[in-house]
Amino acid sequence: MLNEYGFEGAQWDAAKQQAKDILVQVAKRKGRMAYSELVAQITALRLEPHDSRLFHLLGEISSEEDQAGRGMLTAIVVHKSGDMQPGPGFFELARSLGRNTKDPLACWVAEFNKVHDYWANKHGRA
Repeated sequence: MLNEYGFEGAQWDAAKQQAKDILVQVAKRKGRMAYSELVAQITALRLEPHDSRLFHLLGEISSEEDQAGRGMLTAIVVHKSGDMQPGPGFFELARSLGRNTKDPLACWVAEFNKVHDYWANKHGRA
């Protein structure tokens, strides 16, 4: 059965787990990665860097991670060039999760640091 994004549920879940695992590894190194780098590493399904389905996938990951108290994990996924920050969907989700987005840069930096602080310390490595 296809989900609302046109993928089999198991395929979607596998892609979401792959993306999360990739992002956790990047966060443990206190790094960041471009949308294009992330989609190139997801093999469970094919997504493009500007695919709206990618943004839904990332939104689900960030919502789940935030609910678990680890911050918005997708704060480390950024534009490859230009502002080198997340896209507008990140800030829309941040606002819906109760973040103050009046200063988008401050909002993003706070989430970016929260994710790195969690995953780069020994607690996140357990």
